[in-house]
Amino acid sequence: MAIDGLGDAAIREVLTRMRRIALVGASANPARPAWEIQAFLMRRGYTLTPVNPGLAGQSLQGAEVVATLGAAAPLEMVDVFRASRYVAGIMDEAIRLNARVVWMQLGVIDEAAAARGRAAGLVVVMDRCPLIESRRLGVTGPRISA
Repeated sequence: MAIDGLGDAAIREVLTRMRRIALVGASANPARPAWEIQAFLMRRGYTLTPVNPGLAGQSLQGAEVVATLGAAAPLEMVDVFRASRYVAGIMDEAIRLNARVVWMQLGVIDEAAAARGRAAGLVVVMDRCPLIESRRLGVTGPRISA
């Protein structure tokens, strides 16, 4: 079982139901994984808002970068491309903003923050990559509601 305790059905549900994603730790460098994941998610039909205070006001891959998670609201999912030591604050903000999912990228782990998120009703994905999981599970993007 994965560190986050989530099975394939739960991951598939996140990847098909969440449409509005804030990518915290967005990068302007095409060689960085955050750039690749942003491009992948946008190609798949997700609405993505990059979050990076150092790049705020710029456009990354056609999406305007905002300085704070709050400026990305309303959102459904927060995708975290920051070191584990920053997750606690991001989680608290995600809870305050009524996010439904916090997704921590590969190598990003904070058990205490994850427990707070779960206690607040969030789905917490930890130490996973949405690109890898989408491909593994055959998910092509969010379901379009009628």
